[in-house]
Amino acid sequence: MACTSTRPSPGLPLDLGQPRQAPDNAGPRERALLEENARLHRIVTALMERVESAGMAGDAPYAAFEHAVLLAEQVRERTETLQHTLAELHAAKAEAEAANLSKTRFLAAVSHDLLQPLNAARLFTSALEEHRLPAPSTRLVGNIDRSLKDVEALLGTLVDISRLDAGVLEPDITAFPVARLLDVLAEEYRQMVASPGLELHYVGSSAVVASDLALLARVVRNFLTNALRYTRRGKILLGCRRRPEGIEVLVADSGPGIPEAQRETIFQEFQRLGDHHDAEDRGLGLGLAIVDRIAGMLAHPLRLTTVPGRGALFSILVPHGRLSPVVHQPLAVSGPGQASVLEQARIWVIDNDPGICSGMAALLEGWGCRTLTATSLGDLENKAAGERADALLVDYHLAEAGIDGLAAAARLRERQPGLPVVVITANHDTAIKGLARQLGYGCLLKPLKPLRLRMLLLDLLGSRSG
Repeated sequence: MACTSTRPSPGLPLDLGQPRQAPDNAGPRERALLEENARLHRIVTALMERVESAGMAGDAPYAAFEHAVLLAEQVRERTETLQHTLAELHAAKAEAEAANLSKTRFLAAVSHDLLQPLNAARLFTSALEEHRLPAPSTRLVGNIDRSLKDVEALLGTLVDISRLDAGVLEPDITAFPVARLLDVLAEEYRQMVASPGLELHYVGSSAVVASDLALLARVVRNFLTNALRYTRRGKILLGCRRRPEGIEVLVADSGPGIPEAQRETIFQEFQRLGDHHDAEDRGLGLGLAIVDRIAGMLAHPLRLTTVPGRGALFSILVPHGRLSPVVHQPLAVSGPGQASVLEQARIWVIDNDPGICSGMAALLEGWGCRTLTATSLGDLENKAAGERADALLVDYHLAEAGIDGLAAAARLRERQPGLPVVVITANHDTAIKGLARQLGYGCLLKPLKPLRLRMLLLDLLGSRSG
């Protein structure tokens, strides 16, 4: 029979003993079994020697086995601890993301409520600027308007950075003539150049690009604001260059330039260049940080070229676009001949804020328009009494249940097909802009920029009369 052994104690060498010798009177079967036992004994002995030689020095195989079991248990416990920690991290991340989104929604709601009176105030100051006032009053109106622009810029910057951080800002990519954007910006910033030794030079372009017009405008505005902030004398250039991969929209200035050490840091939050800003400059140092994030989201490469003491050039490369067969012509800068398009034009305004209605009426009437304002669709229908309009300006958020600006415009268009419509809203949701565009409406964001509204009306009314 084969030899037997008891279970060894942990940590002691495993003793297999010696195989039995066949007795002289053993039969053939017993001898065969004993020979097989001896052969197996030799095999086991060789295997144990190999295990011992490959195992831990000075330990027996069973001790090595126990050590391996202990390590496996430790690995299992640590894996469970790691999984528990990861679950807690995921829960904390989800909670932080929810809090960030809640903060963004709160800022969006607060900004909407703040933008309403701010929009009305901007309309009133713009209307006052259209009147001939004594020099002291003109200066006061100018100071009020600059202060309101500061509030608008700071509020817009905070909302933008919050929406970018939360990842809720989605681009609305469309094809449009780049002149539709740059013509307006050139006219807007030409009026802001107050230094006698500073000149804004604009080179127009007929190129068509594909981008989000509002976000691209944000980028170029920050370029222009930055150039205006640091350039006291000389020139600021706004224009385009045609590249094989797209249109490079650029802003160059003859300012102090940017030192090598600051060319990366200026794109970080709350970073400002040197000491070239004055007491009236209330920026947060977020402009170029927002530019960098928007350009990354749009996948539009940025470029900075600068020579200290000679100026800087900021540019963004925008892909080529292709217009659909039916499209408005680029907005034309208003002139003496075009201003007559607004004379006696009948403009309807719907906004649930009476202050905005009053401010819009003052602004439009200063341009020579005849206005009819209402706080709801029903109010307008009662006041219109069968009259017709040349254009409709309608707020997206109305107080009437189940009726927004798009629905109100659709109902009025049933009565007057082809009525030009401009939707005005403080909601930056891309879905609203996309739907307005599909319906053939213009869309402007609050706080309303009067120059942008004027040029859009000139475009709509001029195209209709043409």
